Amino acid sequence: MLAARVAERGGEFICPQLPHSPKAAIALAEDIVVQKVGAGETVALVGSSLGGYYATYLAGKHGLRAVLVNPAVVAHISLEQFVGPQQNLYSGERFDFTREHIAELRALEVPRISRPENFWLLVETGDAVLDYRQAVARYAGARQTVLAGGDHSFTRWADCLDPILEFADEHPV
Repeated sequence: MLAARVAERGGEFICPQLPHSPKAAIALAEDIVVQKVGAGETVALVGSSLGGYYATYLAGKHGLRAVLVNPAVVAHISLEQFVGPQQNLYSGERFDFTREHIAELRALEVPRISRPENFWLLVETGDAVLDYRQAVARYAGARQTVLAGGDHSFTRWADCLDPILEFADEHPV
């Protein structure tokens, strides 16, 4: 939905399939960010769940705006229970999620955001995967939209597309 809305507005939407390794995922995403920022393009990040964790790291490092949708806040802790064989929900690819991946996530942790005005948190209280209250506390000072009910998929996504793009179009502060 977001790709279609960005295309309608004449923008560029980039959403690569990220590697399973957090270190490799960040390297890939950061290469794209650096290339676009270096070319003078305005870049904004949108990340859901673990993607929100990654977006927090990249936005903080590069001074970008980021929209975080039901984001993982302490990924290295919340994902510890998934160490072992996994299957990618989208590609069906099987992979091993390892303790090394947990260490890679720990290395990306942002204990406190330094520029909350660059972040917009979107959470639903019915998320059974992640506790929305952790995100509300972590992103104190940021724009926050906390919606009752819903789930980890963020059921009101379609309602937020235009506001997300308006937030993304604002220049980072």
